[in-house]
Amino acid sequence: MQTLCIVGEDCLSAAETLTDRLTTRREGRVATVDCTGSRPVDGAGLPDEGEFRVDGDGRWVGAGSDRSATELLDSLARRYDYALLAGVVHHRLPTVVLGDVETPPSTPIVETTPTAAELDPETILGRIDELDPYISLETLVDRAKASPMADRAGAIATFTGRVRAKDDPADARTERLTFEKYEGVAEQRLDAIRQDLTAREGVFEVLFHHRVGPIDDGEDIVFVVVLAGHRRQAFRAVEDGIDRLKDEVPIFKKESTTDGDFWLHER
Repeated sequence: MQTLCIVGEDCLSAAETLTDRLTTRREGRVATVDCTGSRPVDGAGLPDEGEFRVDGDGRWVGAGSDRSATELLDSLARRYDYALLAGVVHHRLPTVVLGDVETPPSTPIVETTPTAAELDPETILGRIDELDPYISLETLVDRAKASPMADRAGAIATFTGRVRAKDDPADARTERLTFEKYEGVAEQRLDAIRQDLTAREGVFEVLFHHRVGPIDDGEDIVFVVVLAGHRRQAFRAVEDGIDRLKDEVPIFKKESTTDGDFWLHER
């Protein structure tokens, strides 16, 4: 799912304009989320989901404050191809800034304009499919289940790596990890690992996703999903997959703790 945050004055109006353009020029479902609290949303309340409505074009529009941006995106990623979040500032999500709005230093800024009226939708739409997609574990599991080999599969095994605040009670607390990948090379190495694992007997699909940028403690970092004929084949491929990813794929990690910041190779 491609995601885009829009922040600043009239950001909801800008998000709705982009939604209208997306639905007429792209295939796929679009979710527009109002996180500004500036407009009531017609519709019934769902438990743990705030308010929602679905318009005549099948677009989901919702508002609420009971979940974080990550939790919300996880719930949308399985069903939508695009999500536009009005009023969300997040250190890891691509963002359009309208006017003078403070964002975290690491926020990937897609475009900055003085006002919503000066925003060029065509420029944004031309770049949105090039942004890093938001991928959840559930998204990868759905892809595995859709495999042509699914009829022969009796097991799906998964691994989720997350940011651990402490390895030992005496450790300084880890507040955030930041990941950078060697563009191009990282993808080639992952593809080579995937091909090796799927060449094994009984292993039908192997899916990886490693997030980059800053990731706070408690958030997910990496997913491995394996579709296989039997559980032992699936478990072995998952374990070998994450071990080889850590050993062979050039993804570099900086740890930010209460004692300071350091890259892993410098510790």
